[in-house]
Amino acid sequence: MFSFKKITSPAVTVMLTALLLPCGSFAEETGAKAAAKPAEKGAAKPGAKAAAKPAAKAAAKPAAKEKVKEQVKTPAPQEQAKVPAVEQAKEQPAADPATVTVAKVNGIAITRLEVNRALKVMLAQNQVQQPLPAETMKQAEAAALDQLAAAELLYQEASKLTIADLDKRIVDKVAQNRAKFDSETEFIEALKGVDMTPEDMKDFTRKDIIINNFIEQQFAAKAAVTEAEARKFYDENVEQYFKKPESVKASHILISVDDKATDDQRKKAKEKAEALLKRVKAGEDFAAVAKSDSACPSSAQGGDLGTFGRGQMVAPFENAAFAMKPGEVSGVVETQFGYHIIKLVEKQEGATEKFESAREKISDFLKRQKVQQELSAFITDLKKTATIEKM
Repeated sequence: MFSFKKITSPAVTVMLTALLLPCGSFAEETGAKAAAKPAEKGAAKPGAKAAAKPAAKAAAKPAAKEKVKEQVKTPAPQEQAKVPAVEQAKEQPAADPATVTVAKVNGIAITRLEVNRALKVMLAQNQVQQPLPAETMKQAEAAALDQLAAAELLYQEASKLTIADLDKRIVDKVAQNRAKFDSETEFIEALKGVDMTPEDMKDFTRKDIIINNFIEQQFAAKAAVTEAEARKFYDENVEQYFKKPESVKASHILISVDDKATDDQRKKAKEKAEALLKRVKAGEDFAAVAKSDSACPSSAQGGDLGTFGRGQMVAPFENAAFAMKPGEVSGVVETQFGYHIIKLVEKQEGATEKFESAREKISDFLKRQKVQQELSAFITDLKKTATIEKM
């Protein structure tokens, strides 16, 4: 019913950037938020089609070439026949981002490539659609650079601790990440997606292990959550995170009616729905009828709408669905979208997770939250004595 987000980094991402991101929301899933919205499935609210637009890729566009002004020399009269009248300045190739230093942290360079890579991951993790306005992108780049500077400071401090089996742990961690892909080609392509090479992956894995070892020893091992703290969090958040609302899983057949339809057209649509209902009641397979006759996009899945809670469907549809028992088929239900025949697949009653079953998850979350707070304060102190130069 309830789980907390962990401060971890997915495979093949800029792990140091992800590590220092704020804790974010308390829960990944709750009963209220996990229910699929019908509009996104083309279900009972066909008027609100959710066309998922993929985030536009931030393809780097080459800068517009400036026209080179002609530089006219005025040679001596006796040399005019020998000297060309125009000389064009040679175009300079664009600098390699990997060689462009944008900041130094205690003398260690942070390159443009690292910032670009961190920015790409940061935007993806936060599900930011692109392209962004210029000013917003500038702010995002500054945030990515600040994250990298903080990560470098932490790495420099963490490197003071010795890890006996570091090389073996790096090999094992890289192998684990590699195993998440079906082939070496897929793995390499995923790396390219965040502007990384296999060698970059090893370097980042090394830093990730060193930093996490430092955090575990210096902060996590010392963090503790009392029973009273866990209970307080539960009591203050029971409605939001620990209460699972009533939900149903249903399928439907829709005979759609345009909002400008005449009375005669509505009558014919209803008659068609009633005829389909008779076929279903006579034993014809509901999913098959939905596939062949339903006007809803869910027809491709045999009318399956998935699971939904109250407030997600239009009122007449919702009232009919929640009044049914699993396995039942409704009569013809009229909504502003047309005429529906609903089949209830299953029903889940509302419930509240007990504190005893949630206590361990709460304690884990609060412990990570404490570690994050202490880590942020530690980095702030490091910055006070550090030399950070932005180019």
